[in-house]
Amino acid sequence: MLIARVIGTVVATRKHDRLFGSKIQVVQPLIPNEDKPIGHPFVAIDAVGAGVGELVVVVMGSSARLGLNDDRAPVDAAIVGIIDEIDIHEDS
Repeated sequence: MLIARVIGTVVATRKHDRLFGSKIQVVQPLIPNEDKPIGHPFVAIDAVGAGVGELVVVVMGSSARLGLNDDRAPVDAAIVGIIDEIDIHEDS
């Protein structure tokens, strides 16, 4: 799982039949609790109705297909949660 921020939306007038009705978002992976980007942005199917600017949980690979309840969907990444707050306790 990754923590990411939704930074954009993809509009696709044509897509695979198994993606019909799905929203595609552009997400930027982040360093948890620092809001600093790591890696490159990528697209993910939105399974929870996230909006641009929201902090989200993204799963990849077979977990993404399971997150959509369709193990045959042509999906590599899916947004499966919207994060309200992150609280990391570091031992001193």
